[in-house]
Amino acid sequence: MELKQLTNVRLIDVGLSLSTKEEVIRHLVRKLDGEGNLYSAESFYQAVMEREALSPTGLEAGLAIPHGKSKAVKSAAFAVAKLARPIRDWESIDPSNEVELIFLLAIPEQEAGSTHLDLLAELAKRLARADYRKRLQQCRTAEELYRALDGEKAEAVAAPAGKTIVAVTACPAGIAHTYMAAEALEQAGREIGVAVFVEKQGANGIEDRHTEERLRKAEAAIFAADVAVKNEERFAHLPVYRTTVAAPLKDAKGVLLKALEKAEKEGKREYEPTKETMPERVSWQTEVKNAILTGISHIIPIIVAGGMILACAVLIAQAFGLQQVYDTENSWLWMLRKLGGNMLGTLMIPVLSAYMAYAIADKPALGPGFAAGIAATMINGGFLGGMLGGFLAGYFMKWLKKQLPPKGAFSGFISFWLYPVIGSLVVGALMLFVFGKPVAGLNNALLEWLNNLSGRNAIVLGAILGVMVSFDLGGPVNKAAYTFCIGAMASGNFIPYAAFASVKMVSAFSVTAATLLFKRYFEEYEREVGKSTWILGLAGITEGAIPFMINDPLRVIPSLCIGSAVTGAIVTASQIGLNVPGAGIFSLFVLQGAPLWKAGVIWLGAALIGALISTVLLVATRVQKLKAQQR
Repeated sequence: MELKQLTNVRLIDVGLSLSTKEEVIRHLVRKLDGEGNLYSAESFYQAVMEREALSPTGLEAGLAIPHGKSKAVKSAAFAVAKLARPIRDWESIDPSNEVELIFLLAIPEQEAGSTHLDLLAELAKRLARADYRKRLQQCRTAEELYRALDGEKAEAVAAPAGKTIVAVTACPAGIAHTYMAAEALEQAGREIGVAVFVEKQGANGIEDRHTEERLRKAEAAIFAADVAVKNEERFAHLPVYRTTVAAPLKDAKGVLLKALEKAEKEGKREYEPTKETMPERVSWQTEVKNAILTGISHIIPIIVAGGMILACAVLIAQAFGLQQVYDTENSWLWMLRKLGGNMLGTLMIPVLSAYMAYAIADKPALGPGFAAGIAATMINGGFLGGMLGGFLAGYFMKWLKKQLPPKGAFSGFISFWLYPVIGSLVVGALMLFVFGKPVAGLNNALLEWLNNLSGRNAIVLGAILGVMVSFDLGGPVNKAAYTFCIGAMASGNFIPYAAFASVKMVSAFSVTAATLLFKRYFEEYEREVGKSTWILGLAGITEGAIPFMINDPLRVIPSLCIGSAVTGAIVTASQIGLNVPGAGIFSLFVLQGAPLWKAGVIWLGAALIGALISTVLLVATRVQKLKAQQR
C-alpha cells in the first residue's frame, strides 16, 4: 500500500510545538477536519480518546500511532506530527518512550478492519525498521517527510546462514502489534546472524504459515502472543520461549537470545510432521470429516452448559416444589430455564455451522457460517440444516478466496467487507430459498422417526448404536455414532445419546472384570490394562480398552459388540433420555424419561448387563483360543 494515497503535505506538520497528548491529537483532528475527511471533529476526537483508554498507542523509539474508527469519518486518512520537543508522559509499550513522531489514523466505521487493518499493518512493518524511522525523524519539512513515506521500498533480505528460529506473533486485535513484533524479530535476527521466520496469526487468519522444512530446521520457537497460538502441536519438537507480543518491541534481541539459551539447555526432539503442517494437502474426505468434528467439538461446551443449566432449573423446581416459579415469566428460575434453553435452541446450530465453515476456509468463513446456521434455525432445519449450512459456507468461501484473493490495496476491503457480506448473502439465500423446504422436511422426518421409535424399532436402533460404539473404540465408526446422537440431541431427541453414554462403559467394565476375575487366562500386561479401564469407563472413555483389543481383535471386537448391543437396546427400549454429553457416570443425575432413581437404575443397569455378557464372551473366547494353542 502506498501510504501517500491516504495523506497529503497539508496533513503533515514538522517542528510542532505542543506539550501534551491531548493537544497533539486535537491539532491533528483539526487538520483532518480542514481537509474534509471528517463529518464532525468533536465526535472523531472522542472516538480517538476512547481508543486511547483501551491500551497504549505509544510504541518505542519516539513513535505513537493513535487511531479511531467512527461514523464521523468521511474517508480514510492519516495526519502526521513531528514535534519540536518530545512528550514524556504519552502512555507507551516502552515506559521510557518519549514521543516525537505521531501518526493519527482516521477510519470510517464501515471500513473497520479493511483500510484500518492494511494501514496499521503497513505502518507497523515500516516503522519497526530502524532505517525507516531514522529517515522520517531526520526530515526537516513537511514536503520532505511526505516524500519519505514511500521514498524507499523495503528490499527482501536473505536469511543468514546461522541458526534458525521460528516464531509466532499474535495480539487480541490481530493488527498493529502482531506485525510490529514480527518485523522487530526479523530485524533483530538479521543483526545477530540468526534466521528468524515469523508466522503472523492476525485478523486475516494465519499469514506466512511455517513450512515443514522450516519447522524441521529450526532450533527453537518463540511465541510472542497475548492470545492462544493456533496449531501449537506443530512446535512440539522444539524448545518454546513464550512471551508477550510487546516484548519484541522493547527488546527483540533479548527475546532471541533467551530463545537460543533455552534451545541450548533443552535441545530439540526429532521432528514429526503433523496434519496441520500442510493442511492444503488433505483429501476432501478428510476435510469433510474434520469439518464435522470441528463443528461438533465447538458445540459440545454449549450443549453441556445449556443442558446442565436447564437440568439444574428442573431439579430445583422439582426438589423444592417451585414449579409455579419455574413457569412464571421473568422469575429467577424461569430466567435460568430460558438461559439453558436458548443456549441449546438458539446458539448451538449457528456455532456448529460457523466452525464447520471455519475448518474449511478459515476466518473469512465465520460470518457466512453463522449466517447459514441462523438460516437453518429459521427454516427449522435442525442439525442437518446446520451441517449443510456449514459445508455451503465453507466451500463457497474457499472458492471465493481462490477466485478473488485479497491482494494489493484492496486486500483489507476484500477480507473484511466483501468476503463476509457476499458470503453471508449467497449462503443465507441458498439456505432460505433453495434448500429450506427439503432440509426442513428431511429434518422433521428424522425427528418424527426418532420420536415414534418404540418396541422393535427402538431395540434395533439401540443395538446398532451399541455395535458402532464398541466396534473401534473411539475410531471412525464410533465417531459416526457420536455424530448421529449429537444430531438427534440437537433436534430435541435425547434417547440415542443416553444409549451412547451407557454403552461407552461396557467395554471398559468388561475388560476389567475379565482380566481381574479370571487372571489365569490373561497375560500380565492385559491384567495391567484391566486395572485402569473401569475408571476410564466411568468417565465415558472407551479408548482404554484399545490395547486389549489390538492383540486379539477377531475375538475381542465381537465380544464387546454383542454386550454393547444389548445395553443400547435396553436403554432405547426404555425411552431413557440424556441431554448432557460427556458427563460420564454423572449422567445419572440428569437422565430424563422416568423418575430419576428409576432412570438411573435402567441406564447403569443396562451398562452392567452388557458388561457381564461381554465379560463372559471375552473369557469364553480366550479359553477357546488357549485350548486351540495347546493342541
